[in-house]
Amino acid sequence: MKYKYLILFIFSLTAFLRTEANKKVGINWMTIAEVEEKMKTEPKKILVDVFTGWCHWCKVMDKKTYRNTDVINYLNENYYCIKFNAEQMQEIEFGGVVYYKSSGRRTHDLASDWLNGQISYPTTVFFNNQFQEAKQVPGYLNVEEMLLIASYFQEEKEKVMSFAAYKSMKNQKK
Repeated sequence: MKYKYLILFIFSLTAFLRTEANKKVGINWMTIAEVEEKMKTEPKKILVDVFTGWCHWCKVMDKKTYRNTDVINYLNENYYCIKFNAEQMQEIEFGGVVYYKSSGRRTHDLASDWLNGQISYPTTVFFNNQFQEAKQVPGYLNVEEMLLIASYFQEEKEKVMSFAAYKSMKNQKK
């Protein structure tokens, strides 16, 4: 009888530890304020996942792209990552300006600003290491596309070549 409880305890402990370990694995999503603070001492490029709660492809990206080990490792190493709900109600201070969700609008003013008014979900926005020069990439990105686009902006290749040329160059190296 006592072994039964010991076995139950061991299974429970193992399940708990596995759950705790899984919580630590993943993209290190930060708030805007956390990123702005980190940028003061350790500048890095920024990736913002602009999503909504009702967006099917946003959920697919969460389950497939953002849970891929290669994507997790690459983004955590090279970017500060922000998950931004474009329909949230909360007022947000960014760059010395307070943004909010205007009455009668579905989209938060900051999301609208970051997306240049071209509202589409999901949209991945890449910023340089001064939280400037937003580059919007609308639509679902699979693992391969995310890694290719993230490396394109990380390497600052957008300054010297088109994405098509970069993609072609990367494909030739394979």
